Formats: sequence, structure tokens, C-alpha cells
Amino acid sequence: MKAIALTRTEPVAGLPRPHPADGATLGVVFVVILMIVPARLVFRGLSFAITPAEAVGLFALVWWFCAQLTTTLGAAKGRTLVRGAVFVYASSLIATYAYAAAGNLPRDELDLADHMLVSAFAMIGIVLLVVDGVRGRARLDLVLKTVAVMGAVLGVIGAAQFLLRFDPTPYMVLPGLRFTQEELFVVERNGLSRVAATTGHPIEFAVVCAMILPIALHFAFQALERRQPHLRWWLCAALIAAGMVFSVSRSAFVGVAGAAAVLLVGWPRRRRLLALGAMVLFLGAVKVVVPGVLGAILDLFTGLSTDSSLRWRTMDYAAAATEISRHPWLGRGLGTWYAPKYLVFDNQYILSTVETGIIGVLAFAGLFLAGIWSALRARRLLTDPADRDLGLTLAACLVVPLIGAATFDLRSYAVITGLSFLLVGAAGALAREARLRRAAAPAPPATTPPPGPAR
Repeated sequence: MKAIALTRTEPVAGLPRPHPADGATLGVVFVVILMIVPARLVFRGLSFAITPAEAVGLFALVWWFCAQLTTTLGAAKGRTLVRGAVFVYASSLIATYAYAAAGNLPRDELDLADHMLVSAFAMIGIVLLVVDGVRGRARLDLVLKTVAVMGAVLGVIGAAQFLLRFDPTPYMVLPGLRFTQEELFVVERNGLSRVAATTGHPIEFAVVCAMILPIALHFAFQALERRQPHLRWWLCAALIAAGMVFSVSRSAFVGVAGAAAVLLVGWPRRRRLLALGAMVLFLGAVKVVVPGVLGAILDLFTGLSTDSSLRWRTMDYAAAATEISRHPWLGRGLGTWYAPKYLVFDNQYILSTVETGIIGVLAFAGLFLAGIWSALRARRLLTDPADRDLGLTLAACLVVPLIGAATFDLRSYAVITGLSFLLVGAAGALAREARLRRAAAPAPPATTPPPGPAR
């Protein structure tokens, strides 16, 4: 056990020692700002709206570029699948922007294209920061633990909004910031409050919780199996799951089902039983504390044939097909299809095809697929059970936004977009670490062939 503990804190022979101010430090800052500062807050006095988290992402992009020019900032270099997918995605956005700018776009749509390109490159900066700047399992754990803890904080805020009918977000405005919209963070559905915590919408809050929950469970199970303090991580998982329930959203449970399908394939039998017991206890507690919420969530699935919101989501397919036929390959421009000027597409794949064309939507989906493949590849290369479990966990997390993009316009919301891109980078960082560990592992001793028969 002592040897295993050393591998968590000490650099492996042959691997680079993490820089004291590496990408993990900036990644932690990004996670805290992204999840604590209300999503609708932007800087005052700028020509277009930019959030504090996007400002960190732009700084991360500059940091990554400077780190690639030096050897003293501890950033990794060399090709990886995630890095290649990021470059393809960035190239598709630039091509779409050039195509849209060369056309006759109205001034308002061209301004939105400028804004969305800056926001997109801020998120690209986060992926590159994590995939090349977070070196070693200890630093990667630091970023992911921050994600789990901040998810629990969101759960507390959501619980206050749902149970106490108290919304703290109006009191969380920092100096120099302003709200872009005056919409409430608490809305009604079937007589129940739907809360958003600090995110932009209850659906976004639901999918964020569904995506973070596997990370909290990973640290809870790891602490339990190592006989370390684990109640804190179970509490984080419970608060995240509570936030998912308080959002009263179908998308959350569809995403969790996708993540669970990945986890149950790789989890051992004992862990499956523990997870089942924990789920039963959690649902029992929800039934006691909030008696009507489970029935309302069940009605979301049993009443699909009469659900007006589901019918509304499918009414715009004809309009989308017409618009896609006009600009099939590069789209009409990122951010140029917006409400209330045009219909709202509650499907990111349709919206991305309209705005960025077939090339853009394939590059967008390919980014998540590259992250999932990298996480599973790392699981295959690594030998430590905790490392392998982290690869499975990251793959499960990235399944959630891949599914969620089919149920709402995911790219339009800052928190889910920022976390999704950060976890793609985390999967790439783990894959790079796995390859370095495999290369640094000592070769097996050569065996001498047995002597031949005596002549």
C-alpha cells in the first residue's frame, strides 16, 4: 500500500515533474469561476458579452500558445487524438466564419458570429490547457475533485431554491459584472419548482449534475476501497444527485442512463451492488423529503404522447431541413441562428448543422468521441485499478453531453459547454499519462532459452 501511495504523489521515473504553476492551477480557477459565478453574468463596458469563465479560457489559450514556445512551463508537446480533434474543430469554425463573413449576413448576425467565435476559442483554450498543461495523476485528480466539490455546491444552491424558495443568485453579482437577462433561475413545471442553481436553465443544471455525478462516485468508491475518509465524497454525490432531481428534467435521467450503461459494464459486481443500495437509499430519502417530485419525474416519461414540449421540439425539423439545404457543408455562420428572430432548435446537432454545416457538426461530435476513445484507451493501457476506473469514469461523463446535445441546444449554455470541454481535455491528459507510464515501465527481464539436448 505504501508503494501505491508513492505513485500518487511522487513523479514516476522517466516522467516530467509537474511545474508548480501548471495547467491544473488555472483549471481549478476556471472550474470555480464557471460554476460559482451565475452563468448570465458578463463584464460591463465591453462591446460584446463575455463571461468571467470565458475570460479565463482566453487566457488559457494564450498560456498554452506561450507554453508551446518554451520548455520551462511544464506543458506537454506532441500529437494526441484529443489535440488533433481540437485542431479539426477549430479549423471548421474558422472556415465557417470565413464563409459566413464573405456572404451577405445582416449586421446583427455578423456581430453574433464574432461573439460566438471568441467564446468557442475560449473553450478550445480550456481543452488545450488541460490536455497539455495538467501533468500527472495527482494534478488531474486536483482538477476533477474541484469539479465534484463545485457540483456539490451547485446542489446546495439548487436545494435552497427548491426547498426554501430562496434564490441566492441575485446576491452573487460581483463588481464589474451585469446580468444579460432578467429571467428567473427558478421556473414552474407541473406545479413543482424547476431550479437552475447558477446555470442558465434547469435543463442545463440537470445535465451538469448528471455529468459530474460519476466523478463524485469515483472518488467515493476509491476512498472506500482504500479505507480512507469517504463520507465527504458520498455527501458530494448525494448533493449532486439531489440537484439533478430538483431540476425536474427528463434530460438528466436520460444522460444518467447513458453514463450508467458505461459504468456498469466496467464496474465489478460488488460495486454494482453498492451503487444499487445507495440509489435505493437516495430515492427513499427524496420520497420522504419531497413526496411529489418522483411522481412528477415519472410522469415526464409516461406522458410522452401528450407532452407539448416534445411536440414543439419536433415541429421545427422541416424548417431546419430547408435551412441546411442552403448551406450544407459550412453552414450559415456560428451563432447566426438565434431566438426570437428564428425558431429555437432544441437539438444541438440540428443547430450545429444549420450554423456550421455537416463539417462543423461532425467536428463537434468528433471532439467528444475522441475524448471517450482516449479515456477508454487509457483504461486499457494503465494497470493500477484506480487509474483504470478513472478512465471508465471520464468515458461515462462524456457520454452525458453527447446524449444531451440531442435533447437541447447544449452549446448555447456556458456551464455545460465549459465542463464538457474540460472533461474532454482531462480524457486526453489521462491518455497521455497512460502512454508515458507505459513507455517508462521497465522492460520484462529477458529469459535465456533452455539448453538444447546434449550431443
